[in-house]
Amino acid sequence: MEINRRRFCQLLGSAMLLPQLALATDTDNRLVKPLFASAAKDRSGQYHLYLVGKQGQVLLDHPLPGRAHHTEAHPLLPLLACVARRPGRFIDIVDYQQQRLVKRIIAGNDRHFFGHAIFSEDGRWLITTENEISSGQGRVVIRSLAQDYAIIADYPSHGIGPHELVQQPGSTVLGVANGGILTHPDRGREKLNLDSMQPSLVRLDLHNGNRLEQQILPPEQHQLSIRHIDTNPEGTTVIAFQYQGNIGLNPPLVGVHRPGEAIQLLRAPEPVNLAMKGYCGSARCDQSGRFAAVSAPRGDLISFWDLQKNQFISAIKSRDGCGLAASDNKAEFIISSGTVRCLRHNLETGVTDPLPQTIATAWDNHLTTVR
Repeated sequence: MEINRRRFCQLLGSAMLLPQLALATDTDNRLVKPLFASAAKDRSGQYHLYLVGKQGQVLLDHPLPGRAHHTEAHPLLPLLACVARRPGRFIDIVDYQQQRLVKRIIAGNDRHFFGHAIFSEDGRWLITTENEISSGQGRVVIRSLAQDYAIIADYPSHGIGPHELVQQPGSTVLGVANGGILTHPDRGREKLNLDSMQPSLVRLDLHNGNRLEQQILPPEQHQLSIRHIDTNPEGTTVIAFQYQGNIGLNPPLVGVHRPGEAIQLLRAPEPVNLAMKGYCGSARCDQSGRFAAVSAPRGDLISFWDLQKNQFISAIKSRDGCGLAASDNKAEFIISSGTVRCLRHNLETGVTDPLPQTIATAWDNHLTTVR
């Protein structure tokens, strides 16, 4: 698909009016504050999108047509975008205030999603990572909320297997994690190019798709797949790697990137690095942007990092813990797991508390806080 840059510029110049967000209420008409949203699987094996309140109340239970991966909250509207797990082809846009499906987006011919999407900071666009199946090349696709999620721009990701993407706060810069792993829907989740994979971190301009920067790992580290990222307001990006080689080599599994610099690899202390088992599942910066959490669900471990000092801080155990989100407090994170339990961990106090929960379900890989 050609990039419709002229139409995108026209849309950028027009105003988009967004109604104000209203909170859900319980049966006594008291305000119920949402806490997080996530895809999950119930005990019967059915897939759902849940929105959970701060006291564990289920504020939304939306059935999904298949397994999902990531859920994104709109910055202004009571909308959630729930994205199918690779190589799935659906995104459900759900209004959690009205408890209804607004739109089920189906990937175009010769496309599938990679499990992640974001709303732009101003709320006007839904931005997805996609696979062009015939070529194996990654794409970054922009859809307009004002035009019923019509595609208005389609950019190359400048790599294979784009997974998570972020918008640098207060800017028009997109960060894209090109995992480097070639797949094809006819081969399921089989990895087809492990010997030649080339992961990269790419920074793009949201408005025109121009490549602002591309960082490629050295050849000796080419099997460190760049999968999950988060970026703080200063533009520092934390990277969670998934190693595709012999995990007995115990490679570093966390990285930091600053604009214009090479990716810096960070290694946890040897016992912790070994316990991560070569696989990180999610990365998130805290509310202040100084601290980051990185999950290692195969090792039942969450590690914490100081992004100013580029160093490991500590780690906690969390059985199959994977989903991460920043809470409203500095140096504090919410953690979900595939074994029902959700936690809140504060780095300053060192305290880990279970979250109230009224539903027994296996949370999927990612969660998002809803404010």
